Amino acid sequence: MAKPTSPFTKEQLLPQEEMLEISKQKGELYIGIPKEIYFQEKRICLTPDAVAAVVANGHRLLVEKGAGLEAGFTDNEYSEAGAQLTNDTKKVFGCPIILKVEPPTIEELEMINPKTVLISALQLKTRQKEYFRKLQKKKITALAFEFIKDEDHSYPAVKALSEIAGTASVLIAAELMVNAKKGKGLLFGNISGVPPIEVVVIGAGTVGQYAVRSALGLGANVKVFDSSINRLRELQSNVGCTLYTSTIQPKNLLKALRRCDVAIGAVKGNKRSPIIVTENIVEKMKEGAVIIDVSVDMGGCFETTQMTSHDNPTHITHGVIHYGVPNIPARYPRTASISISNIFTPYLLQIAESGGIEQAIRFDQGLKCGLYFYRGILTNEQIADWFDMPYSDLNLLMF
Repeated sequence: MAKPTSPFTKEQLLPQEEMLEISKQKGELYIGIPKEIYFQEKRICLTPDAVAAVVANGHRLLVEKGAGLEAGFTDNEYSEAGAQLTNDTKKVFGCPIILKVEPPTIEELEMINPKTVLISALQLKTRQKEYFRKLQKKKITALAFEFIKDEDHSYPAVKALSEIAGTASVLIAAELMVNAKKGKGLLFGNISGVPPIEVVVIGAGTVGQYAVRSALGLGANVKVFDSSINRLRELQSNVGCTLYTSTIQPKNLLKALRRCDVAIGAVKGNKRSPIIVTENIVEKMKEGAVIIDVSVDMGGCFETTQMTSHDNPTHITHGVIHYGVPNIPARYPRTASISISNIFTPYLLQIAESGGIEQAIRFDQGLKCGLYFYRGILTNEQIADWFDMPYSDLNLLMF
């Protein structure tokens, strides 16, 4: 009797190693973009061009009507880009992914469905414990703009908005020297035969660097103070020209401030900005001088600074014009919106390509840094310390 022939070769019948690697499966995103209701917030996270790119990759966006108007983007532009539009705020907050500039209010959190992914700014200094309790209760997974890192371990969203704030601080000062009460009528420009404007910048970070660039570009004479020699050296190198730099020494700083026409404060602290310039020093400044305190959202580095709004941005103390608006980029909503959109469009596409937020976080350490709540569990030590709340290590929850 003939032997039955096998349809398999001898090699095919040998045991094979099991493939344990899990392949990435592309997922479809459904993103809701609500209208910002926070006081004087005019920005939006995605421009129509960004929406078109996200939709072209097979994802859906639900945009609340009027969400982009303050930033100069019409509902028609969003509709033509492929977004769905609605007047129903609750429907927008019902999407699986919510994308916002400002963190949602307690009332807005009520509209969010359990297990939603929330991507927004956090603004830790303005949060209340109740906010985190709500996230906990609804088992929300939340990412904060300001915690996300890129490949060189910097914070792209913070850096982008700092660039705008630094550049804007000089432009605002130029306006105030002409238009504000007690303004001296000085022009921010290098005019032949006229002494240049004297500018003092305190802080050599991103805000300080862009303020210096703008002031130099307008022909001002600039002096920069910072507590870090490394930051001063880096600024000098990045600006590409020789300028006056000094560590924060009271004698040198007082001398510079007494002579300056504009002083820009751009010093950040871990919890509160340190007060670098006391009221006694402000009293000695020239009448009609301008102070732009970019650090005001963290308490301010000038003792005399008071928090103001875009509608009434200045106050005068000891004859010196103070500008204390905390959200300077919101003054330029279109520029700020394009900047934010450029950062987050690639992240959204990456999340989809990875198969969802959880997989994206596994593959991207920078994005993982932005996660502060995972399915209702606090995973950020800084927030836990600030509000005296328990937290868990994200690595133990996900792996």
